[in-house]
Amino acid sequence: MVYVFIFIEKGLKERAMEVHNSMSHGLVALLLVMICLSCIMARVWATIEQFEVQEHLIRLDKPIKSIKSPDGDIIDCVHISHQPAFDHPSLKNHTIQMRPSFQLLGLYDENREAPKMETSSIPQLWHQNGRCPEDTIPIRRTKKGDVLRSSFIERYGKKRHRTIANPTSIEPNWNSIGHEHAIAYVTGDKYHGAKATINVWNPKLENKDEFSLSQLWILGGPTEVLNTIEAGWHVAPFLYGDYKTRLFTFWTADGYKSVGCYNLQCSGFVQVNKEIALGATIYPISSYGGCQYEITLSLWKDPKTGNWWLQYGNQSPVGYWPSSLLPHLSDSASVIQWGGEVVNLYSKGQHTSTEMGSGHFPEEGFGKASFFKNIRIVDKSDQLQAPRGVRTFATQANCYNVHHKNNGYFYYGGPGLNPNCTT
Repeated sequence: MVYVFIFIEKGLKERAMEVHNSMSHGLVALLLVMICLSCIMARVWATIEQFEVQEHLIRLDKPIKSIKSPDGDIIDCVHISHQPAFDHPSLKNHTIQMRPSFQLLGLYDENREAPKMETSSIPQLWHQNGRCPEDTIPIRRTKKGDVLRSSFIERYGKKRHRTIANPTSIEPNWNSIGHEHAIAYVTGDKYHGAKATINVWNPKLENKDEFSLSQLWILGGPTEVLNTIEAGWHVAPFLYGDYKTRLFTFWTADGYKSVGCYNLQCSGFVQVNKEIALGATIYPISSYGGCQYEITLSLWKDPKTGNWWLQYGNQSPVGYWPSSLLPHLSDSASVIQWGGEVVNLYSKGQHTSTEMGSGHFPEEGFGKASFFKNIRIVDKSDQLQAPRGVRTFATQANCYNVHHKNNGYFYYGGPGLNPNCTT
């Protein structure tokens, strides 16, 4: 009897081993199948992504003529009626407004009440190798790498989501996670636009996913659906793949979430000027203790159409944001801001060394610190005026600061990381 039980037990163990081995082989086979399927799906998604990238590039680039800029950019001259703006559903039957119905008095007067300083305005570098013909607009060519640097095709050209201020508040709250500001601002009235002259620098960045900018903001609406239009210069490698200083615009109609983008990288902004390429390099730039170079930007609402216009220097207006895109700016803006902004990712466990403006504090003054001059607002009567009640704000004054003067200009900026700015 003992031998029988031993035999049965031995048989059961052998059978169990066979079952175990069979299951192991099955699991291995299943794992191999899953790996193969994963590889196949990866190839499929890669193919889909490549197709989407190509489709995106085709939508953005429809040139009649192309110009190679000395800085390596390619500027495509696209027929004005084929620009990206008209891919927007609400603009399918839009009639292009070639010029504003109203001209602001003083729009071209850049030197009124300006501090005594020697500066120069800046042409666009690509003009050295050609100009766009009539009935076209210049568009910086979008490269495959520009799109692939974005997390998703849908997000290309859009600002990273951030916590934003409540523009209807008398005392705005700039607790933007990862974003730091040094700005001058006005609030508490109805504004139809703003203007400023900004000197141009090339601030150093610590991280390719950070940026540094100097700009004007026009803001209106509740926080959740904040409407903004913005224009200035920035260094933004996540967008262009380089560290050049570039002219830019931005708009959002939903608090920086999904509606809106930089430059012409989505439908919306209607360009009418054939001389100015948004996203193009600005050159030359200011040097510490040397020559200072500047740009003048104006944003204002056409009282007849409600469209918001952009003007660059003494050029003809660049173009406009149709009023239908920005419902919370249809009447007026509630906050105007001028100044600098950086992204601080704390990538080394401490405050970033990314610079704002010239990378030097306002106390250093002209030729060393970055400045805004001739800051103006357009009031509710559509008059260009010196702003009243200008206030300032700095997220961390030991990192980046702002000093406002009383005659329409201020200095701002800073180096970021320093002995007094570590966290």
